Amino acid sequence: MTWTLNDPLAMGGLTLKNRLIMAPMQQYKGTSEAFATDHHIKHYGRRAKHVGLVILESTAISSNGRLWANDIGIFTDRHVEPLKKITDAIHAHETPVFIQLSHGGRKSSPEVTNRLVAPSAIAFDDHYGTPESLSIAGIEGIMKEYRLAAKRSIAAGFDGIEIHAAHGFLIHQFLSPLSNRRSDAYGGASDNRARFLKEVLLAIRAEVGRNYPVIVRVSATDYSDGGLTPEELARMLLPLESELDAIHVTTGGNLPVQPSDVYTAYQLPHAAALKQHFSIPIIAVGKIYTRNLANRILEDQLADGIAIGRPLLEDPDYAEQLLTNQEQSSKGERKAVSN
Repeated sequence: MTWTLNDPLAMGGLTLKNRLIMAPMQQYKGTSEAFATDHHIKHYGRRAKHVGLVILESTAISSNGRLWANDIGIFTDRHVEPLKKITDAIHAHETPVFIQLSHGGRKSSPEVTNRLVAPSAIAFDDHYGTPESLSIAGIEGIMKEYRLAAKRSIAAGFDGIEIHAAHGFLIHQFLSPLSNRRSDAYGGASDNRARFLKEVLLAIRAEVGRNYPVIVRVSATDYSDGGLTPEELARMLLPLESELDAIHVTTGGNLPVQPSDVYTAYQLPHAAALKQHFSIPIIAVGKIYTRNLANRILEDQLADGIAIGRPLLEDPDYAEQLLTNQEQSSKGERKAVSN
């Protein structure tokens, strides 16, 4: 059977009304204490009407894991109420919303991070500086932060969780051999480098249960020799498939390098490569800005869902145009990098 953008999509126990997903895109509008604001309520509520799912921007599980000084967090109980106002605004359109839980690791904001940590003491660049290699006790502390963030996510009204394991942030740092040089149970072979992600996933599952949707966002390539590839990532994720409800496939971010060419659907081959190995939905993202292209991807079974970011920032009604075949070809070639 083939699908189109307007067809429903099952994701765990949740059924999305269509296969168009609002990708997580940072707003840089959080307070100094990482609280969401009225901007977030209006922004997400305005864009939630037509998409099948909203994935909230990266939300920090730790005060020392914030990606930027003006992002949002869920690392205290006080963060729940402002986030609940966002989920209420989205639910007013009968659209589900997932929270993206993240920890920046060695890419945490120097402006608000007191202690930079990573799997290994390897700097991303001079701006961030050299992190401290996490101890086992430090790893256990972060697991607790993920579990508590999952508990607060339910209290804030989120319908599911996306684990941010992409774009060079902490979980990605553990997955990639370019940033993980550990010699203990969390480093070396693929299954060891995947251990941190596995434990994060199980910590979240211990709090939310198996029927609550949990998906993961991964970077399928580091754009560097010796880094992650879709084939290795598939081997790392296959043992976790029974605990996951979808895989959201992006690329890069673990090194200060860029892809050689950012073209229409440039990340799609990586999503398609992963889809060959999994029965759970695969979400493609990256300059997929027209209905015809999205439908071709779904009909050819290269992916199961389509996430868009930048066009929705510029035009809150863009999802309606895609779903009703009102093409805007001028936007089809935009360069955009979703969070």
